[in-house]
Amino acid sequence: MLRCMKCGRTYPDEFRLACECGGLLDVINRFEKPFETLLRRRYLDVRRYLGFLPIREEHAPNLTLPITPVVEREICGVRAIFKLEYLMPSGSFKDRGTYVTAAKLKEAGIREVVLDSSGNAAISLALFAGVEGLRAHIFIPKSTSEGKKHALRKLGAEVHEIAGSRMETHEEALKFEGGTYISHWANPYFLEGTKIAAYETFEQVGRIDYVISPVGSGSLFIGLYKGFRELRELGLVESLPAMIAVQAAGYESLCRRSREKSVLAEGIAIPEPPRREQMLQIIEETGGMCVSVRDEEVESALRELWRMGFLVEPTSAVVMAALRKITARGLVEEGARVLLPLTGSGLKSKTL
Repeated sequence: MLRCMKCGRTYPDEFRLACECGGLLDVINRFEKPFETLLRRRYLDVRRYLGFLPIREEHAPNLTLPITPVVEREICGVRAIFKLEYLMPSGSFKDRGTYVTAAKLKEAGIREVVLDSSGNAAISLALFAGVEGLRAHIFIPKSTSEGKKHALRKLGAEVHEIAGSRMETHEEALKFEGGTYISHWANPYFLEGTKIAAYETFEQVGRIDYVISPVGSGSLFIGLYKGFRELRELGLVESLPAMIAVQAAGYESLCRRSREKSVLAEGIAIPEPPRREQMLQIIEETGGMCVSVRDEEVESALRELWRMGFLVEPTSAVVMAALRKITARGLVEEGARVLLPLTGSGLKSKTL
């Protein structure tokens, strides 16, 4: 069931972006069976968690996602748990949201779609579109990394480059009438996909005290919160981890806006996310915080991650930059278990 976060109206569990009142929608799940019954143990991939997703197995995409590995390190006195989301098929965590979205599109019989993106969501959609036989119109800022543009063209997407900001690209995509608009910013089913990272993490390492997540539109941040909340409702964890949102300087929507503007963290250069209020509520509920990082901090963190063997893009490095900042300020207790998703592959970005 879908429920409007503004007026409370409900809708059937079918692909839809917004309520008739214009409000954003949330997927409401009610699990009537215990975790062990819903878990499909015979699978060691995303199908393991189909019992927690609003899709039918016959509509599941032909591209099956892996369970991404975790690597644990002692850093700054805490237990840093890196989840390697950049090892997804398209090179980013966005495959999680696209997986569920593609299933709902298949269920609805939608064959032509429109999406605006800074790159990773676009590549993910283009990859799934090729596998599922969808026609994908992709709107991207002209400033998007050349590596990402190259990948989109090779995957067969119909690319529309916009000579403007990320928000102007969004506006152009909204005007386009060549297909069904499936914005991952507003799409409630995208969040259903990203929440599965929390389920995987629980099975891999157990308790998590803090989650440090990059935040632009907030699809990973909200999804991780939703996953841990469902785990609590299922009786598997006692409390929610504190959710820490990391934003790029100049594009903050949850922190105070900086005067300087980040160039490196292009993946989260979204100053006006539709789900801003939802994210603020999550921070308050979990006792979390917002952290802003500058390009010099991102560059330092990126080089540190590379030296550790994590070949990620600059946007992924914001979580390491934030970890350094909050531990230096004593905002995380010694020995805490901190989840840091590494969201995108460095193979799609130009090096520093």
